[in-house]
Amino acid sequence: MFRVIGTRRLAIAMTALAASLVINPVVAGAQTSGVAAVVNRTPITTADVSRRVAFLRLQRQKADNKTAREQLITETLKRQEIARVKMSVSTDDVDASFARFAASNKMTPAQMTKILDQAGVTAEHFKSFIAVQMSWPRLLNARFGGGGSRMSSQELVTRMMENKEKPVTTEYFLQQIIFVVPAAKRNAILNKRKAQAEASRSKFPGCEQAKDFAATMMDVSVRDLGRVMTPNLPENWKPLIEKAKNGTTSTLITERGVEFLAICNQRQVSDDLAAEAVFRAEDLGKAEKSGENPNDKKYLDELRSKAQIDLR
Repeated sequence: MFRVIGTRRLAIAMTALAASLVINPVVAGAQTSGVAAVVNRTPITTADVSRRVAFLRLQRQKADNKTAREQLITETLKRQEIARVKMSVSTDDVDASFARFAASNKMTPAQMTKILDQAGVTAEHFKSFIAVQMSWPRLLNARFGGGGSRMSSQELVTRMMENKEKPVTTEYFLQQIIFVVPAAKRNAILNKRKAQAEASRSKFPGCEQAKDFAATMMDVSVRDLGRVMTPNLPENWKPLIEKAKNGTTSTLITERGVEFLAICNQRQVSDDLAAEAVFRAEDLGKAEKSGENPNDKKYLDELRSKAQIDLR
């Protein structure tokens, strides 16, 4: 099933950085390469800490070694968990986000890279931050379902009375068509596979014949995603689904390869499940906007309780 990929928190962080970005930064001093901490055998170097201090300065936040080290410990725990459950966004997703951020500051990625290097942050450090910020909401949603346990009938009735009417949303029946690109061949064949995926969209015969259609091509798989309501659509797919033409979305490059979605059917629904999906999305949006997601702390506390963290 699809999981919501939250990017609101990333947008907030990037907006803060954009608002405070220094166009003529001071070149950072030489960085040392000792070890500041070890998290489950993963070292955090003093150079990492220096880069995070520089990053915090760009955001006009408290910038000292202790704060920077603590942030990096938290990110390392998140990154390890992301890797364990294999829910990381792709390098292409991160590069695209980096490029959008550069464009929002009227710069090319190369210019942004130069400024981050001069500020002592480095593009690599910033991209590592982006990757965690984009991937972590996947885990929260996968673990807690975007909001915890099911709403009771009384909760739904109360919310609907507050809203004066029952929410209506769109329910999609989707298939996922994946043109697989092995990691070892990604650089060599990605563009070719993207062209093949684009060409196949115009010939797509419909969901009932999708698997037979995929069988006529090399390394193409089809997944039935079932019913997915608008509030539960992943943020990277949502605009593509809403703009879909002739029953398929545009292609998207992912960690698996090149994908597009087939919309088998769609309809407006206003039952209790639809109401709960809408209310959960509203609550999640408010929590991420305020930066207060109780599931975030709950998950991190669990990871910390099991982790071996050695401060140097």
